[in-house]
Order: sequence, then structure tokens, then C-alpha cells
Amino acid sequence: MSKLETNTIDTVSGTSTLQVGSTNTSTITLGVSGDTINVPSGVTIANSGTATGFGESNLPYLDVAVSSATYDISDNVYTTIAFNTVNHDTCSGWNSSSYRYVPNVAGKYLCNLQVNVWGGGNNRIEDMASAIRKNGSNESFSTSTAKTTANLTEQSLFNTVILTMNGSSDYIEGVVKANVSSGSPRVNGENAYTMMNIMLVSTT
Repeated sequence: MSKLETNTIDTVSGTSTLQVGSTNTSTITLGVSGDTINVPSGVTIANSGTATGFGESNLPYLDVAVSSATYDISDNVYTTIAFNTVNHDTCSGWNSSSYRYVPNVAGKYLCNLQVNVWGGGNNRIEDMASAIRKNGSNESFSTSTAKTTANLTEQSLFNTVILTMNGSSDYIEGVVKANVSSGSPRVNGENAYTMMNIMLVSTT
């Protein structure tokens, strides 16, 4: 293998396209470990092939749900939602005992929560609230008051927020509170009515 030492590679006069590699080339390596490849301001990188290792991979991500048809929670008390089905957890950050998620990678995360509550029988839902919490504090909060609706026995709430996580100790959980006219409210997991998903959107 020979070595070419020079400071600038340019096209010949009258041409404007420079090609590196040809029919004998299978791999082109730019630089060695520790080098910086600089793309100056105003330069456009146009890709018509397959790019790997660039940009965000959106990992890790989490998708959990309540699989049981319903389960009772205390009336008018904030309760951590007991997601018992893990569809995706790419970093093993889900705690199935505390129902909390530690993403293990620092960055900004898009968090979505959907929770459905049933009054049980004909019990009316007087009011309801849900929240996405980071380290025990509400970051996205939704409420619904339905005291004037006599037959509202089922209600859904939705929450969406982008959270900055340190990746090591910050945790996310979904909570819900419902006040029913009688008995205990029930979290409804049938048909994926109650679910939470979290996805990395940026590491900066």
C-alpha cells in the first residue's frame, strides 16, 4: 500500500466533480481515531445511498400498558398506574414493582400517557385527574369535571410532555385520581385503553 501526502485534492480545470474511489474500491476510510473531519459552513452533504451511525436512533424507548380488564384504585386519591404489560423496553429501565421508568440515557424524552377510568356499575365519575410525573412532581396535568353529567361512568384523559432526564436517577411515572359517586373507581385496561410510551428525541 502506498501513501500519498498532500494538502489539497482538487479537480482538474474545467471539471467540478471529484470522485474518491472507483471500481476496485469497497471501503473508503477517512481519518484515524482522534481525528476531526470538518464540514465548513455553507457545505451541503447530499446522501443518495444508505447512511448508518448518523443522527438520533430514538433509543431508548418504552411502551407499557394495563392488560387487565379493570382493577380498583382508591377513591379520590392519586395512585401510580400499575402498568403490568411491557411491550417494549429497549434499555431495561422499567421497574415492574414501583411502575417507574429510568431511561438510563441522558436526553430529552417525549412522554405520552392515556388512562381510562370506569366508575364501576352505574357509579358516576364526579371528577378525574391524571399526570405524568418526574421524580414525584407533576410535569403534565389533565383534569375533567363531570358533576353535571348524570350518566358519565367512564372517562379518558391524555397527557403529553417532553422531559429532560439525567439517565441515571430521574424517573417517570403515570398517576391518576378519580372521584366516583359510590364505591371505587377502576382503571380500565381493556383494548389498550390505559397505556404509556416514552421515547428519546434528543441527547442534547
